Amino acid sequence: MVAEIKEFQTGQAQIDRMKRIFEAQKAAFRHHPYPDADQRAAFIQQLKPMLLDNMDAWIEALNADFGNRAADETKLAEMLTSVEGIKYHAKHLRKWMKPSKRKVGAAQWPGKVWVEYQPLGVVGIIVPWNYPLYLAIGPLLAALAAGNRVMIKMSESTPRTGALLEELIGKTFDEDHVAVVNGEVEVGAAFSALPFDHLLFTGSTSVGRHIMRAAAENLTPVTLELGGKSPCIIGQDFPMKDAVERIAFGKCLNSGQTCVAPDYILCPENRVDEFVDAWKAQVTQLYPTLRDNPDFTSIINDRQYQRLTGYLDDAREKGARVIEINPDNEDLAGSRKIPHTLVLDVNDDMKIAGDEIFGPLMLVVPYKTLDDAIDYVNDRPRPLALYYFDWNADNGQHVLHHTHSGGVCLNDTITQVGVDDMPFGGVGPSGMGHYHGPEGFLTFSKAKGVYKKGKMNATKHILPPYGRGMHKLIYKFMLK
Repeated sequence: MVAEIKEFQTGQAQIDRMKRIFEAQKAAFRHHPYPDADQRAAFIQQLKPMLLDNMDAWIEALNADFGNRAADETKLAEMLTSVEGIKYHAKHLRKWMKPSKRKVGAAQWPGKVWVEYQPLGVVGIIVPWNYPLYLAIGPLLAALAAGNRVMIKMSESTPRTGALLEELIGKTFDEDHVAVVNGEVEVGAAFSALPFDHLLFTGSTSVGRHIMRAAAENLTPVTLELGGKSPCIIGQDFPMKDAVERIAFGKCLNSGQTCVAPDYILCPENRVDEFVDAWKAQVTQLYPTLRDNPDFTSIINDRQYQRLTGYLDDAREKGARVIEINPDNEDLAGSRKIPHTLVLDVNDDMKIAGDEIFGPLMLVVPYKTLDDAIDYVNDRPRPLALYYFDWNADNGQHVLHHTHSGGVCLNDTITQVGVDDMPFGGVGPSGMGHYHGPEGFLTFSKAKGVYKKGKMNATKHILPPYGRGMHKLIYKFMLK
């Protein structure tokens, strides 16, 4: 059953509550600054029944927030990924917590050195609307594995999911350990201005700049998971049917409302028509109808719907060829559903060419040679993901070594995000920092170097007044 949306308190009341929780978490952390591995694993494992025992409620809440959200997409992209993350973090955190042995230099002998991984304190997580459950749980797991207290700010665009998470987290954790905050834009601004020990934001590049400015006032370190226009390069000899099938998984999931969804296709110029025909056939097979099809997810809200349709209007006016795939020619007015649409003959004056699409629209850009495709990617801001389809391993290495992106997926799309054991994060305009894997644990930990000296004090031999013995010692070690 969908959680009742409580009327959000006034912005100021929410801000006052948020500040009270922050102070309570700071005090609780000072009282218990280093939970052991068993405690951390127990906290993480509490999340599993919170998710699975309420699966129908999560599906209903997300469906209500989107207008229509495919239930199986919620199970796959929100529930399964979160549960896998729970198992992964609970299994590996003991290994990550172990001090790392290091070696002393000549000047520090005799002594021992090691690195302790200490919890930071209170971590803030700002969650976007496109996968609000998974993108709350994922960074929460890394922060808990590192031993922190956590505050989560949910998106105002998914109020039912936010209300449900606030309710269930409240039943699962004490408020001074993990808490969820809901509210409108002014609450989000106040949240980002709190002096967290670390702040993770997932969202647009433009908002990420505001988050970083607010955090800078407190010298709060930030992890920014942004986005950008993720390219998909199809190799000259890659089977088109296979490429289209794999690209469709990444583009059609959640109607393209995914930060790592393919944004544009770089296609060999002699195969563009082949791609268009294969794409139309694939999408038609997946979605023979649209309006009343429960598998076809709606655009989240009117603002995003108007943004996307505005891109198409602008592209048409400026000479683009627009191919909508609406197999049953349905009238979709009032449904907030947009057909999967290809846009060809694109130029840089079109808004769709410069902005991240974040929806079921996709550009098709022809290229002559692989290096031309690489130049096209490198002429633009560095994306969060890059996809390359080619069975030729040498070509794959060439693309890897000559492009920059947050991550790469070869011969598939978006599946790299679900790999718990490797870092996820952007580069340049697509973000900074990482979570997932051991890198996530390190993001939310202070790697504290420790030097321990024994009973023998070699330093006494190098105290002033300095003489020939000191000079000989220095030269001996420098010339060694």
